[in-house]
Amino acid sequence: MTITIETFALGPLQTNAYLLTDSSANRGIVIDPGQKPEALIRRIDKLEIEAIVLTHAHFDHIGGVDAIRKLKDCPVYLHDAEADWLTDAKLNGSLMWPEVGGPVVTDPAEYALDAGMKLTLLGETFDVLHTPGHSPGSVSLVWRAKGCVFSGDVLFKLSVGRTDLRGGSSKELYDSIHGQLFKLPPETVVYPGHGPKTTIQYEMDNNPYV
Repeated sequence: MTITIETFALGPLQTNAYLLTDSSANRGIVIDPGQKPEALIRRIDKLEIEAIVLTHAHFDHIGGVDAIRKLKDCPVYLHDAEADWLTDAKLNGSLMWPEVGGPVVTDPAEYALDAGMKLTLLGETFDVLHTPGHSPGSVSLVWRAKGCVFSGDVLFKLSVGRTDLRGGSSKELYDSIHGQLFKLPPETVVYPGHGPKTTIQYEMDNNPYV
C-alpha cells in the first residue's frame, strides 16, 4: 500500500489542505479543508473519505468542512478545546474578516482529538500532539512511518503561528515547538498550514522566531 500526500492551497489565505490517498483502495483522508474548496472537492469526487482531521478550527482551516462532510458523509476530528468553534463564527474568527468570506459555521465534530492519542486512518497510525499557542486546541499530527508531521499553524518554514488571536499564547507556542516538535527526529518533514514544507532540522537551524 502506498499513500500519497497532495497539497491544495485554498481560499484567500492560501491555507494548505492535505489529501492523503490510498489509491489501491480508492480512499483518503482530508486535513484542514479550507475556504473555496472546489479544487479539492473535484479531486475527491470518486474517493471514499474516511475522515476530516482538523489541526485547529480557525475559519481558514474549516471553510470546506461542511461541504465535504455532507458530500462524503465522513466524520470530523477536532481537539475538545475548540469543540464550540465549528458552530460559532465569532469563536472561529470568521466574523473578524468578513471581506475574506463571511461567517463560517458547521456542525460539531464527531470525534475529539487529545494529546497522546493514536489515530488509525487508512491503515496507518498518526500520533496526536497537543501543540497550543496559536490556538488553544491546536494539534500536530505525526506520521512516524512516513517521517512527517502536519503542524497546522504552529510551525512554518522560517516562521511560526501568530498568537494574537483568541486563546493564543506566545509562551505556549514556544513550549509546543521546543518541547514537542523539536523533539521529533531532525529529518522529519513538516507540512504546515500555510506555505512550503520544511524539516525540523532546517527550522532548528534557521527559523529566526524560535
